[in-house]
Amino acid sequence: MRAAEVAPGREALCDALRLDIELPGALRWVRRRVSAVHVALSLLRGLLPEPFGALAPTLAAFGVQLGVGTVLVALRGIAAALLHVLPAPLGFRPRRRANPLPQRSLQHDAGPDPPGQPA
Repeated sequence: MRAAEVAPGREALCDALRLDIELPGALRWVRRRVSAVHVALSLLRGLLPEPFGALAPTLAAFGVQLGVGTVLVALRGIAAALLHVLPAPLGFRPRRRANPLPQRSLQHDAGPDPPGQPA
């Protein structure tokens, strides 16, 4: 997703990357992937502050620091002991999905009491 960081606009990037779907879907696809990478890099900065604490959470910044082109592959080797706590695409932990609905109890609504009587 380094291309998303240097692209002049997300629409142009989507036109080049995702020809199989329409623009709104491609924009969501790119946004989810860029967001996941930036979250993983931010977490890695906190877990390994010595080499990465001062870096911006971008693939470009980490690539310059490491001197590599394939940043996520290099970071997997460096953070091998932390992969179980890092979210995908860097680590093995699946990304948590926000639940838009509050948790409801398993108990159903009781309704009027006694049943069949007008309230």
